Amino acid sequence: MSVELTGTGVTPRVGFGNVIWHRGVTDLPPLPDPKTVDTDEEIARFEAACERGHDELADERDQTRDRLGEDEAEIFDAHRAFLDDPEITGSVEVAIENGLPAPHAVRQAFEDPIARLAGLEGQMAERADDLRDVRDRLLRILTDRERTDLGDLPDGAVLLAERLGPSDTAQLDPEAVAGFATVFGGRTSHAAIFARSLGIPAVVGVGDELGQVGDGRPVLVDGTDGLVVIDPDESARNRVGDEETEIIPNHVTTTDGTEIEVAGNVGTLAELDTANEQGADGIGLFRTEFLFLDRDAPPDEDEQYDAYVEALSAFPNDRVIIRTLDIGGDKQIPYLDAPEEGNPFLGTRGIRRSLGSDADLFETQLCALLRAGSEGNLAVMFPLVSHVEELDAALSLVEDVAEDLIEDGIEHKIPEIGVMIETPGSVFVAESLASRVDFCSIGTNDLTQYVMAADRENEHVADLHDPLHPPVLRAIRRTIEVSHEGGAWVGMCGEMAGDPELTELLVGLGLDELSMSAVTVPKVKSTLETIDAEDARERAERLLRSETRTEVRRLLSEGTDE
Repeated sequence: MSVELTGTGVTPRVGFGNVIWHRGVTDLPPLPDPKTVDTDEEIARFEAACERGHDELADERDQTRDRLGEDEAEIFDAHRAFLDDPEITGSVEVAIENGLPAPHAVRQAFEDPIARLAGLEGQMAERADDLRDVRDRLLRILTDRERTDLGDLPDGAVLLAERLGPSDTAQLDPEAVAGFATVFGGRTSHAAIFARSLGIPAVVGVGDELGQVGDGRPVLVDGTDGLVVIDPDESARNRVGDEETEIIPNHVTTTDGTEIEVAGNVGTLAELDTANEQGADGIGLFRTEFLFLDRDAPPDEDEQYDAYVEALSAFPNDRVIIRTLDIGGDKQIPYLDAPEEGNPFLGTRGIRRSLGSDADLFETQLCALLRAGSEGNLAVMFPLVSHVEELDAALSLVEDVAEDLIEDGIEHKIPEIGVMIETPGSVFVAESLASRVDFCSIGTNDLTQYVMAADRENEHVADLHDPLHPPVLRAIRRTIEVSHEGGAWVGMCGEMAGDPELTELLVGLGLDELSMSAVTVPKVKSTLETIDAEDARERAERLLRSETRTEVRRLLSEGTDE
């Protein structure tokens, strides 16, 4: 007889297979007599473990960037920061000086920070999993244990765990793993984010009952409805693959005929095929940073041109929006010799570098883009514009490059030009920006960071990094209204765009395009087809009057009953 357990579905896919449990490092040898502990030796062991942890994380960051993109890879930067956190390293050293061996000292030093985060709500609680991931890494190194190879699980495996860290999830092979489920965790945990990027069916936060499911049991993981079905019958198993039938290759409209593009975000050329397979209406965010990474010198104009044409060829009937180089902040490229900055997120990044120290690179990129513009439906957008002069300078360079190409007799076309809305400054001058370009694209990850003054990589303020805070919603609404008045269409390319539970709200706010991880495209498209745009606008108006995020969430959960 089948048994259903409920949790939070994080990937709109269903998978079926047999259980394999993954258990972290928790047991340690008995404590020795404190008098026998060599303090200097144990501190040296701890420091060596940290150094090895840094090396491992650097490698995993590179591998994750290549597989999933730069945004997902940045999670490992936060883990490396934990290894250098003086609160943690100081506590470990004090514990060793008090007679604990290094492994026991590590376990003790992490207890309070993990407990503090776990005792909070929402995203802050989920960040405790990152600390556990770093702790377990150190314990594994210190106890000389082999790392479990989660990248070599047998075909059809359903992975169960109390928790999965980013370093665990990043190893999973989506071609082999049928799904995973965890006792703890939420939709915004890093394991959930990785599951969506990899397209693996996943349910998190199932609870202690999941622990009663033994190895080898047949289990169905339904990431759409948030169900884990133990010993599923044939009817339940037939749900596997149902989501594939929901892929909609054509553009969709709301029930009253409003067409909204649903595009894909890509960070590598390999992701183009995935976006196509999921029915994306083109590319809404093509991150060009990957072209500049893992090398000793920047790509030349021809190499960039080839990459842009390859993207256009993948979507011959749809628009491909390419973002010009967005480095700085937490995205550094060694050969560009970026300056050391006290707060790099508020420093020289995005368009600021393109108009300054990287002006030559920017001109080369514009040449490649304008040449590619003659090969398909290309659009180009500039990142982190904060005021009108920056946009004017960028547009002037586009004209200069076009004139040079004309003089040289090189075929080209100036594409649609857009600007990303990611800062409070750009929100307040959106009408002026919109009057100069064809479109605006709202980057909700950075916009939330800057509106709420909350570093997106700082675990201590993670709860503030939520686009459902009323100030962020009102910034989005203002951008859409005044941009439309200025004659520009408006899209969104942040994580918020790919949450099907927010699709009705985004339609109600008036967006023309949504761009997201490819795996969420089918669900968002099917959701759009059930929405009445006028009803959505009325509900969005009520929601925008909310004064708190709690009220926003309550109204969203009540839906039409409000």
